[in-house]
Amino acid sequence: MVGIWAQMREHVALSEVGDMARRAEAMGYDRFSTTELDHDPLLAAGAAVQATQSIEVAIAGLICFPRSPMTTAVAAWDLQEYSRGRFRLGLSPLVPENILQKFSTPWYPPAPRMREYIDSLRAIFRCWQDDAPLNYQGKYYQFSRQQGYAKPKPLEYSQVPIHIGATGPNLAALAGETAAALYTHPTNTTPKYLREVIQPNMKKGAERAGRTQDRALLIANPFTAIASSESEIQALRENYRQFLGTVFSTPRYWSSLEMFGWPDLGPHLKQLVKENRWQDMKPCITDEILNTFVATAHYSEAADVLAQWYGGLVDGIAIPMPRDPVDDKNVAKLIDELRHRLQ
Repeated sequence: MVGIWAQMREHVALSEVGDMARRAEAMGYDRFSTTELDHDPLLAAGAAVQATQSIEVAIAGLICFPRSPMTTAVAAWDLQEYSRGRFRLGLSPLVPENILQKFSTPWYPPAPRMREYIDSLRAIFRCWQDDAPLNYQGKYYQFSRQQGYAKPKPLEYSQVPIHIGATGPNLAALAGETAAALYTHPTNTTPKYLREVIQPNMKKGAERAGRTQDRALLIANPFTAIASSESEIQALRENYRQFLGTVFSTPRYWSSLEMFGWPDLGPHLKQLVKENRWQDMKPCITDEILNTFVATAHYSEAADVLAQWYGGLVDGIAIPMPRDPVDDKNVAKLIDELRHRLQ
């Protein structure tokens, strides 16, 4: 059965996350995911775990490279114990500019570094769970010391599932090889991109690892403009018009533009950023571009639209939480309809 993920709304107070997670649980979402934007997603995940009983809690994409795998392992272990087995850890590489300039962290090629990050996490987990000696030696990470008095107790619940946030072929292949799931970036979540880039590379990674039984799941995280009224839908689309103008100025996301025949748009947007012409970016995002990247529908039609886009293609889909609790009943109905259409 396809899993339905709730995406934590951006720019909410940390004190509101618990209530949001309870709403997601009541609406019938399978998982509530926190994001790294203006809060620490590990803290947000803790708030969600504390507020809920049965829904799984995930981090959609922890910006992992500025964090040591050891500190991430400790937090993930605590959250898995605290949630009684309901936690999922998502890891995200982030674009070079943010790694270097925002987090003041050295930049290395993300796929080989992510491989070591995951391998070292699992070596740490084995040390804690199975009392195996800690001796991980890689190019980017080395771990050889774990004092007994500072060692977490073994978990009574399942190990921490790890999924990868990925946009390109190399990380997609790595997810297919070693992760529990791949969580897409919205710019790379069109059905065409999933079919032609993400799925083939996940398959390639699985074949490389000889993985046949427990394949990695593919979770679609699309841009959506879903609301009760036409005015609300158009307002959402206009917000995306501005947002996509900014996002597609980043070279990391140009592959989707190139796939759909807009190879010149990304460089043009980047030049506008250099010239500080932010007001000129929004008009560059045409209705055709919006229709390509943003699934648009009234609540009553949204299940049909999303099923047309993703039916038979994905194992899960992220649906944003409604801002107004008045719409919770509409989303609950949408979740139920999606489960039937996306089987």
